[in-house]
Amino acid sequence: MLKERVLSAIVMVAVALLALFWLSPLPFTLGLSALIVAGMWEWAQFAGFKRPVSRAIIAMVTGGVLLFPIMAATSYIQATRFLTDATTPILFVGCIWWIVAFGLVVTYPKSAESWSKSVSAKFIFGICTLLPFLIGTLALRFYQYNQDEHLGTYLILYVFLLVWGADSGAYFAGRAFGKRKLAPKVSPGKSWEGAIGGVITSGIIAFIFLQVAPNNMLGSDISTAGFVVLSIVTVMVSILGDLSESMFKRQSGIKDSSNLIPGHGGILDRVDSLTAAVPVFATGFFFIL
Repeated sequence: MLKERVLSAIVMVAVALLALFWLSPLPFTLGLSALIVAGMWEWAQFAGFKRPVSRAIIAMVTGGVLLFPIMAATSYIQATRFLTDATTPILFVGCIWWIVAFGLVVTYPKSAESWSKSVSAKFIFGICTLLPFLIGTLALRFYQYNQDEHLGTYLILYVFLLVWGADSGAYFAGRAFGKRKLAPKVSPGKSWEGAIGGVITSGIIAFIFLQVAPNNMLGSDISTAGFVVLSIVTVMVSILGDLSESMFKRQSGIKDSSNLIPGHGGILDRVDSLTAAVPVFATGFFFIL
């Protein structure tokens, strides 16, 4: 099991790095969209669709809905104009959704009374989770692409490392000091001490990144304090992303979102924290800092 998990992790990291450094805007957009389609295929279980045929239909519909605007906006994609009048509101909707998700998680299982039997509500939750993640990832990856093809690569990698590093910090802090449960009715394994350890780790990672990041990546008008605060907020929201998926899985009575990734579960199991972190970080980076 451990060997399978390690090999899968190596393959995932290799594929991610190849995509980030090698794919141009249109192929990258199509590849990431395929990931979103797989995510909606898994999300269909949360909405009560357990049969392969119904989930496949949902995946095909999602693919068609994504493919149409991508083909219609090919010129925008090739020009790396991902934040437009049409897409920016999607990013903001993502941020609003995580405020709503916070309320759902904090009040679970009481909150489930309002959405557990609504298929449409669950699909709306899925769209609000995955679509802003798509827009935010594209906007960060192709940040200042025409000036330097890899500035955005380093920026999106920073968000990934920030979340993964904070997750590791939370794990070790939780193992060493964890006593008070963070959300026992949603994810009994998480503690307040672990969450605090993750937040502290994120502040350290942000400070180090500011010391080594290229000068033309962030610009002279971005303050160290503001960037560190945004990074900490991003990690706090990433914890919520993890908890919200745990809530939906618990309500659906499933352990993993799928078995697509040997030893790791499904796509949603691997990107649940990032689906929350990326839209929030992108919104703060592009519109607040």
